Amino acid sequence: MSADIIDGKAFAAKVREKVATHVARLKEENGITPGLAVVLVGEDPASQVYVRSKGKLTTEVGMNSIEHKLGADTSEADLLSLIAQLNADPAVHGILVQLPLPDHLNEDLVINSIEPAKDVDGFHISNVGLLGTGQKSMVPCTPLGCLMLLRDYHGSLSGMNAVVIGRSNIVGKPMANLLLGDSCTVTIAHSRTQDLQDVVRGADIVVAAVGRPEMVTGDWIKPGATVIDVGINRIPNGEKTKLVGDVDFASASQVAGAITPVPGGVGPMTIACLLANTVTACCRANGIKEPKGLTA
Repeated sequence: MSADIIDGKAFAAKVREKVATHVARLKEENGITPGLAVVLVGEDPASQVYVRSKGKLTTEVGMNSIEHKLGADTSEADLLSLIAQLNADPAVHGILVQLPLPDHLNEDLVINSIEPAKDVDGFHISNVGLLGTGQKSMVPCTPLGCLMLLRDYHGSLSGMNAVVIGRSNIVGKPMANLLLGDSCTVTIAHSRTQDLQDVVRGADIVVAAVGRPEMVTGDWIKPGATVIDVGINRIPNGEKTKLVGDVDFASASQVAGAITPVPGGVGPMTIACLLANTVTACCRANGIKEPKGLTA
């Protein structure tokens, strides 16, 4: 048997279509264009690629894309001053500061200076707390994308046994909270978990977000389980490198019932959910009903 492939690229395109439809409606009925401001500090090549891609997709769905590119030596005071301006700007509905930041800048301080209602990355401590207590919040994009893929494939997740491998603030912890919100029984496993393979083997849903290439192999997977692979790792491949996930796709896809590939699985969902979050933030800021199917 081989697993159903969960096509994140195709699903992300549908999410972007929904966003574009909603943006058009906001313009037509309310005269509002959602605006997403992205702040990039320094010259990190991967970050530059992400920011370009975000800008392109933001304008494709009809939203305003506002980019601020700052030098690597930008002071914390200058960065905080820019964020304060964006917080106060009614045309900006979402603010994203591209991570990682240069070493001299305090990431926590910077993230927590963003207005929580505009924090479309969902990293502000207020949003973390709201999500943890099951209240309306801005939800981190990657876990939100994973949840959308799971709901689309399964319908209801109620009563399913889910294991999240990885305990990061960006994916592991918010993913666990979202799965709890959908009435799963949730285990967060990590590098110190004893008998990790056995823990994973008990899961109906496995979300791998640990940052180790092809760590989860087919013999870890319960037959028929759904595997969501959040990992993006580059490994040597002859002269070049290739992109692989945290799951060994070849062996796991022989056992799982459904699996996301890398690339083409969770990755495209992250930016699609960023756009969805910006529309949601815009609706909330203006007291307009939120779009269905774009939030947790």
